[in-house]
Amino acid sequence: QSYCHRLQHDMYFLTSNSRLNEQVVDKIILQLNRVYPQILTNAEAEKFRNPRASLHTRLSDLIKHLQKKGDRHCQEFYRALQINAEQLYNDLPSRKILKTTDSTEIDTDKEKCMLNDRGPVFFLACFSVAAGFALFWYCCNSGNLLQYTKVIGRARRVLGFSPIIIGRHVRNICMLYLEDISRN
Repeated sequence: QSYCHRLQHDMYFLTSNSRLNEQVVDKIILQLNRVYPQILTNAEAEKFRNPRASLHTRLSDLIKHLQKKGDRHCQEFYRALQINAEQLYNDLPSRKILKTTDSTEIDTDKEKCMLNDRGPVFFLACFSVAAGFALFWYCCNSGNLLQYTKVIGRARRVLGFSPIIIGRHVRNICMLYLEDISRN
């Protein structure tokens, strides 16, 4: 959506219920007058800052004037509005529509939950199972019995000191399995 169309959509919101006060409108006009490239000439800025006209009329005329000048001018109005009245800028109807319809934006909080929904315990359990399979495969593939008993002895020591990582029940089962293997 172009900035001119967004401004047309937001015009009623901006001009109703005195959402913008005199000082904020003057700051916006002065910023548009001082921006490079100059959006409002000095004469136009004086016209829209005229205290004899009502604020509603001046703001409506300013918005219509910017829409006639083009999209770049409307974009600068939004930038000035964001700088001088950020809360009002965030409450604009066109901003709310953009927030709800923008599906290309990634919600990082939701993504974090999706990536980390299982937690560290799941990681440790998977790692322990993988280490167990690697140890088992290494033991079964070694042809040297002396090396095999050394590996089992080391595995027994590692398993003896790891009740936190894999849990007591799993450790006891692995220890019984290693003892059974070493007897054979």
